Amino acid sequence: MPPTVQRPRFLRREQQLPESRWRRLRELAQRYGLTGSTLLATAFAEVLGAWSARSDLTVNVTLFDRRDVHPDIDAVLGDFTSLLLVGYQPEPGESWLDAARRMQRRMGEDLAHSDVSAVWVMRELARRRGNLDVSMPVVFTSTLGVTDDVVVEPSFAERVWGISQTPQVWLDHQVVERAGGLLLVWDAVEELFPAGVLDAMFSAYMRLLEWLAEGRWEVPVPALLPPEQRIVRADVNATAGPVPDGLLHTAFFRRAAEAPERVALLGAGGELSYGELAGQALRVAGALLGHGVRAGDPVGITLPKGPEQVVAVLGVLAAGAVYVPCGVEQPALRRDRIFADAGVRLVLTDTAARDWPETVRALPLTDAVRATATAGPVPLDPDSPAYVIFTSGSTGQPKGVELTHRAAGNTVDDVNERFGVRETDRVLAVSALDFDLSVYDIFGPLAAGGAVVLPAERERREPQAWLRLCREHRVTLWNSVPALLDMLLVALSGDAPAPAPGLRLVLVSGDWVGVDLPGRVAATFDGCRFVALGGATEAAIWSNAIEVTEVPQTWTAVPYGLPLRNQRYRVVDDRGRDCPDWVPGELWIGGTGVATGYRNDPERTRERFVDYAGERWYRTGDLGRYWPDGTLEFLGRTDHQVKVRGHRIELGEVTAALAAYPALSAAAAVAVGRPPRLVAFGVPEAGRGDEDLAGLEEFVAARLPSYAVPGVCLLLDELPLTANGKVDRSALEKLAEEDGAPVEPGEPPRGPVEEAVAAIWASLLDLPGVGREENFIALGGDSQLAARLAAALRDRFGVDIPLRQLFAAPTVAGTARLIDGFEEGAL
Repeated sequence: MPPTVQRPRFLRREQQLPESRWRRLRELAQRYGLTGSTLLATAFAEVLGAWSARSDLTVNVTLFDRRDVHPDIDAVLGDFTSLLLVGYQPEPGESWLDAARRMQRRMGEDLAHSDVSAVWVMRELARRRGNLDVSMPVVFTSTLGVTDDVVVEPSFAERVWGISQTPQVWLDHQVVERAGGLLLVWDAVEELFPAGVLDAMFSAYMRLLEWLAEGRWEVPVPALLPPEQRIVRADVNATAGPVPDGLLHTAFFRRAAEAPERVALLGAGGELSYGELAGQALRVAGALLGHGVRAGDPVGITLPKGPEQVVAVLGVLAAGAVYVPCGVEQPALRRDRIFADAGVRLVLTDTAARDWPETVRALPLTDAVRATATAGPVPLDPDSPAYVIFTSGSTGQPKGVELTHRAAGNTVDDVNERFGVRETDRVLAVSALDFDLSVYDIFGPLAAGGAVVLPAERERREPQAWLRLCREHRVTLWNSVPALLDMLLVALSGDAPAPAPGLRLVLVSGDWVGVDLPGRVAATFDGCRFVALGGATEAAIWSNAIEVTEVPQTWTAVPYGLPLRNQRYRVVDDRGRDCPDWVPGELWIGGTGVATGYRNDPERTRERFVDYAGERWYRTGDLGRYWPDGTLEFLGRTDHQVKVRGHRIELGEVTAALAAYPALSAAAAVAVGRPPRLVAFGVPEAGRGDEDLAGLEEFVAARLPSYAVPGVCLLLDELPLTANGKVDRSALEKLAEEDGAPVEPGEPPRGPVEEAVAAIWASLLDLPGVGREENFIALGGDSQLAARLAAALRDRFGVDIPLRQLFAAPTVAGTARLIDGFEEGAL
């Protein structure tokens, strides 16, 4: 039997525009020098743009093209239709009339070249782009102005029903004058559109024609968001609630006064009670005041992971100052730039010698905690800045996000109340102090009377150490990026005989949340709640949340969910208008959590923080869309910013560091894969050899944080460019994916241990084979895969190798030597 062919299902939407309305539109079109077809085609294109990822688009316009090629051609019956590709390119802020006039000029210019068929143009586009999937599947057919001798609808017959059915056409709009009015028909392939989308589009089209009939042609087209969708948006964004009137640290000091004996900090450095922590913080505040620090001054903090970080943060805030964290692993050049941009003149640090710039005074925390304590925290307005956290910058310069006490406190209070965080809760603080998840790690539990469990600096990336701390200190709350949670779960999977920690609440954010995580958490931690959050550093840690109990089969990733208290979202198009349901647009965040701006950077602040409808909004640069029930879905980035293992990285900063290397004439960086990995590209200067490029990795590592250093740099004769002369990022991504594994794995493994290790590597990295001296990082390995490697080695060889040792010996041969050392008891 022949195979069954599934035919597409077509549906039709049609409506008669009354004669009075059509007469009014014709009068207005004549007044402004437009044809009726142009008016309707422009309105159609406006609606298409509102329901598209971009408002500029191309429409197939049908032409009646019976040419005078023979004296009797008028007696010939047949299909004389040809197609004209017409581009619609509206400009932000322009009026409807300007857009329509441009459309009419464009159609006139294109008609002059109608001998070149639309089919030929699409074939040529496909050839030049190297992509066979080039189509223009939306058609506009107008019979307005067709000569009377062409029969459009026979006068001797009554029109009952009809539908155009062309599989390669997604949507076909036909315009026919009938009974003095105008018949507007849409025929579409039903399964290509989510339920309700075509109805919403068609209704918006009719509303737009009604608006045009009112004659307001010299103003921009209004937002076409359907009224029923606007109601849903207003409902989910109705998040008003109590706004904090205290400071970020107020609740902690109140708890310390009420119950000074309660344990506040655990883990590295032993225990510290609320009273002891408050006393040390107030002594640090006294030291800072004694060094001339005043309210609002920025104070740097560069300390290893441990209780000292928390003491320093609370001490800075108690002095009325602003804390500016910078990790001990940050390159000195980047650290100094961060402190210079923030205006830091004093930094709290450990006693280890560091090469500080002349403009910065280093105050060892061990000295500060011996100073005379202040009587209490310095009083401040809640709208005063609390901290500045630096993120990657597109210009190659980090940018410091300045958050107020009220903004951050609003998020902390909401999350604590929403998920019942209380005195019995303890969180394992795995996030770095200069990553904004650490703000909740410190102030969330301490505001509720709970405790913070702190790993030592050397344990910060060791999942086996996390497990030990979770069990030893009865951790109940986990807060991290998804990759770190995955590492914990992998470590637990190889530790079956021991009981799982008693986690009751898991918070994940900062990156894509895979649909597998909720189920894995539920299977590991009995009764544990799984919550995914999202937002931006510029909007006080988090701005949205969703608690996941079941994962529908339709999900490809866990969605953003709904806004948190006193926070709001918009999804906007490239003209700043609200996008309809299912349409991707840029996510804007508004409300109490929005940052003051970028520290000492008014230009970038003006660019990203905007006013709309009397409210201040942060333009995230993230892509998202609304579902019909008001749920937000995160879709990725609109620019060249990526997230790698939860860290937000501007590819421009990576490129700037690469391009500064003397032996390179040009450079670029891309992120490929999911989870993404960074790959660099460089064009060597003429006459430069391999020996001139030997120091590239060290050079870049001195300028970028470790998570932003590409694992591999591919050398090219020149960077590929697009037709308009820009770096062709798509071509680079393709090259990076093709170069994901070397063709020749090099010297093969020796002996059974190396062969077993190589097989594990090949499975984890999805490679056909691995040489004994190849580098795990260069092949695409990261902390998450290293955790899986450690678990696999534990299962195969019965050894627990810390991740730091795996990264210190990142070859098959090196890993085999570690295994031999463990088995012989030498390590």
